[in-house]
Amino acid sequence: MFENLTDRLSQTLRHVTGKAKLTEDNIKDTLREVRMALLEADVALPVVKDFVAKIKDRAVGTEVSKSLTPGQAFVKIVQAELVELMGAANEDLDLNAAPPAVILMAGLQGAGKTTTAGKLARFLKERKKKSVLVVSADVYRPAAIKQLETLASDIGVTFFPSDTSQKPVAIAEAAIREAKLKFIDVVIVDTAGRLHIDADMMDEIKQVHAAIKPVETLFVVDAMTGQDAANTAKAFNDALPLTGVVLTKVDGDARGGAALSVRAITGKPIKFLGMGEKSEALDPFHPDRVASRILGMGDVLSLIEQAEQSMDREKAEKLAKKIKKGKGFDLEDFRDQLQQMKNMGGLGSLMDKLPMLGGVNLSQMGNAQNAAEKQFKQMEAIINSMTPAERRDPEVISGSRKRRIAMGSGTQVQDVGRLIKQHKQMQKMMKKVTAKGGMAKMMRGMGSMFPGGMPKM
Repeated sequence: MFENLTDRLSQTLRHVTGKAKLTEDNIKDTLREVRMALLEADVALPVVKDFVAKIKDRAVGTEVSKSLTPGQAFVKIVQAELVELMGAANEDLDLNAAPPAVILMAGLQGAGKTTTAGKLARFLKERKKKSVLVVSADVYRPAAIKQLETLASDIGVTFFPSDTSQKPVAIAEAAIREAKLKFIDVVIVDTAGRLHIDADMMDEIKQVHAAIKPVETLFVVDAMTGQDAANTAKAFNDALPLTGVVLTKVDGDARGGAALSVRAITGKPIKFLGMGEKSEALDPFHPDRVASRILGMGDVLSLIEQAEQSMDREKAEKLAKKIKKGKGFDLEDFRDQLQQMKNMGGLGSLMDKLPMLGGVNLSQMGNAQNAAEKQFKQMEAIINSMTPAERRDPEVISGSRKRRIAMGSGTQVQDVGRLIKQHKQMQKMMKKVTAKGGMAKMMRGMGSMFPGGMPKM
């Protein structure tokens, strides 16, 4: 997300020059470029005008600290205004009501409401330690009811059955009664979508809202629709009291106009970002972290949180003890590390949160990322084609074994040889991790394993 905007702003903000003070002259061209970058990102025009005016008001006459360049001082102002534009701070779900707390999901057809209901159920179960019941009041699409049932089963939350012969209000009320009987903490009600906002749809969801009195009414909207997402959310909010917005498909949105427009146009906070189809791919929206990502500064806090959630602590401790005892880092350990990276959303998700210092070109980064993802898959296929004994001790892999492994993994013998060689390098690096500067050496060394090396940070 934001690749185009990040690329454009990173190039633009480096051109602010001057000495002890930011003046109208030394930021005039940069402000014009910022304005163009935001319009190209499909940010709503009134939002862009207001944003640029605020930056100008704050910047002109600002004294530049001796420890900063004029460019850095200007970036600091832009970052502060971006945070303000998107809502200043993360707004958590309000679940303080007497259980069950009811969450109503609303939105247009195709925005990803049902998938988001499943993701939210997983988020509440795993991160908030809540018991959750999900129910579909979409009586127009039997497939939506079945989809939610499948998601609930996969996630391990309670599913309340419904069918197309029932009324949405009756379904929602029955689900809440069931939740009370079972002492369930949260009920998530999925509703019907339409291709566009119409009177029938609004009347139906208003009736459901009035009957169940939800503590949260979340509007689910496709980020790829840009500023239209914000306008749709506003039209919905005019008819129904929304408490927040969930932006979906943000991994496919290189512009980011929706994220920058929603708060300003609707006055409602973005509460979550949906990234991809997986049930764990839902992140709380932190304006300060997103602002840092837009300006190419990365989002290390989210990266750490992601690592903690996906990490198998038992395996990590076992590996640390194993290396400490000098037993080495075998190919099964290597495969576990590849799997953990996959659980964190893959290389793309990691790179999206790393600081892009030194003007890294994001399109070039994308090419390197695709090549590295392909190489990861190939490595995993090769390791999976080995016997457990070969994975534990690659030294036993002879020429004939390499040919067998290559055939089994759909690769070349040279690829198998390269992986074994890379594994030896990894073993040496792992031994250095505890030494002074070991981690830095390890990261530099890992560059040789990927096409074009690791990106320079």
